[in-house]
Amino acid sequence: MNASTPQLSSSVRTYAQRLSSTRRGARLARLLAMERLTAWEMSPGAIERAELVVAELASNAALHGRVQGRDFLLALTLDDTTGTLRIAVSDTRGEWRPTILPEPGPDNESGRGLLLIDALADRWGTEPRPPSGKTVWVEITLAPNETSLTSG
Repeated sequence: MNASTPQLSSSVRTYAQRLSSTRRGARLARLLAMERLTAWEMSPGAIERAELVVAELASNAALHGRVQGRDFLLALTLDDTTGTLRIAVSDTRGEWRPTILPEPGPDNESGRGLLLIDALADRWGTEPRPPSGKTVWVEITLAPNETSLTSG
């Protein structure tokens, strides 16, 4: 008699793209992420939330994580089993670690991005990316209706 062990069906989709550390590269990261998440048939609300996160992380990589002639990496991972979308942006400036500062004054033109990330993310953090870079990652837990099991 052969007994089989039950297997859970797991669907993990990934996407990664290296982009130039420029404003144009940051804009392209946002557009490519929206295209990929749409192809993965995520809900419009989940795509909009992820779009804001990608825009902020890519902008930070191009502005604060930029090293002349070095790209940044956008990586998306959608795990249908756990209902989690992970957005990760890696750059080559490991010495600069993002931290949430006290809320900026009304006249400050910057300093609100990580407050936005903190509000949109269920979890976020940084990790080293040897030899000299870092990865800033965000995890968003999706409602059951925000993703489909259709492969893309």
